[in-house]
Order: sequence, then structure tokens, then C-alpha cells
Amino acid sequence: MNQKVPRWRKVSPINYFFLTVITFLSIFPFYWMFVVASNTNAEVSKSPPSLVPGGRFLIVAQKVMHAEGVYFGSALSNTFIVGLSIAGAQVIFSAIAGFAFAKLNFKGRRFFILFVIGTMMLPSQLGIIPLFMLIGNMHLMDSLLGLIVPALVTAFGVFWMRQIIDAQVPNELLEAASIDGASVPRIFWSVVLPIIRQSSFVLGLFAFLAAWNDYLWPTIILQSPKHFTLQVALTQLKPMYGLDYALQMGGAFLATAPLLILFIFVGRRLVSGVMDGAVKG
Repeated sequence: MNQKVPRWRKVSPINYFFLTVITFLSIFPFYWMFVVASNTNAEVSKSPPSLVPGGRFLIVAQKVMHAEGVYFGSALSNTFIVGLSIAGAQVIFSAIAGFAFAKLNFKGRRFFILFVIGTMMLPSQLGIIPLFMLIGNMHLMDSLLGLIVPALVTAFGVFWMRQIIDAQVPNELLEAASIDGASVPRIFWSVVLPIIRQSSFVLGLFAFLAAWNDYLWPTIILQSPKHFTLQVALTQLKPMYGLDYALQMGGAFLATAPLLILFIFVGRRLVSGVMDGAVKG
């Protein structure tokens, strides 16, 4: 028997039109980077500019990878190392703290969770000077650890995991595991983590993207070109004289492409994880 589709779920031609426009506006900047990176400056600078990709992209990509004093390949690997380390650490530490705030009863729990949420209201720029002094005292300047350590856990990650665990993990399941003799760490690793793995993946992906796109903090503490991350290395992609639009846009394209490839493979899991966090129960 055919069920009648609710009116609010029907997609009209106007909806398709707006979706097409939004998709075009979202994709065009990335396409324009490729056009600029594959054409000469003359083609891009003429009026109107060329909107058709040229045939120089591979040449430009080689120039980017072998640019003097930039070490673009090292910057790419450094960014992967920093991003994966931060993503993994934030998932584990935020899940542990979120589990404690959501399911464990201890003195001052409400105060501490409100304090964590309150820190989210402060601009991150306010902590740069004390953080710089702390990293200097730990002798982590000009190192990848200097990028990883300050981002091991965030207030947003703790709050996110606290909400997810409170919504998705029933107290009855934890009580049953406790009656069976499971300790608190065993309950966390064997019961809680498998339930929240989808939302943990989303948090890890957000942390990875934030680390990949971070520019301010790496610029402050990194001095050696071999330790640069991608965003810092991109600022070094400029000729001694004049402007080379293809070189700069080629670097930006190569720095953005891995994120788009990643989204192609994990986009469905990302949407599923966000929906798991949006629906209680």
C-alpha cells in the first residue's frame, strides 16, 4: 500500500534551484583555485579572466613541492601528525571527562562543568601570552609537541561528550555492568566507548580540521621551516619579486584537496554522528 508523502517532505523545483545555487557557491572557490593554479598570470589577469583550467597544474604542483626554503612536503606530513595526534587525544580525554561529568557523582560536579562551559565564552587570543610562556618553560618551542600539547583537550570537546554520553548511555546499562563486577574504567572502555563511537568520530574529525586550518599558534611558536605546518608554509610561497598567483593558489589547492578527499570518504559518517548528537534517546 502506497503511503502518502507528507507535504513538508516534498521537494519543489524552487528547493532544487536554491540547493543548486548554494552548491555552486560552495564549490566555485575551490574550482577557481584550480583554474588560477593551472593558468599563467596573464590568463588570470585579463578582463574578463579565464574560467577554464589550463594545462600547467602539474608544473605548478612541482614548483610548490620543491619551492626553495618552504619544505611543502614536510609541512604536509607535519600537519597530518599534529592533526591526528590532537584528534586522538581530544577524543580520549574529552570522553573520559564527559563520562565523569555525565554519569559519576562527585562533589563539585555542577560547579566544574559550569566552569568548563564558562571557559568557552573567553576568546582564545586572551590565553596566547600565558600559553607562550608555559610552552617556553616546557622547552617545547619550535616543535610539533608545542602544537599538540595545548590542544590535547578542549572545553568544547568535554561539553560535547558530556551531552552525548548523558543522552545515549542509559543508567540502567551502567548499573547492570557494575552489578556484574565491572570497575569504572572497565565500564568506560567496554560499555560507554562502543556506544558513543560515532559521535567520538565526529569530535575527532572536528579536532583534526581545526588543527589542519590553525594558523595563529603555529606562526607564533614555529621558527624552523622544516617544522612548519601547511598554513604557515603557504605564507612562504611567494617569489622574491612580483606575484605568482599560480604558485600561491597551487599551494592552497594542494592544502585543501586532502580535506575534500577526506570528506568524500567520511561525509556520511559525519552526518550520522551529528544526528546522533542531535536526537536524544
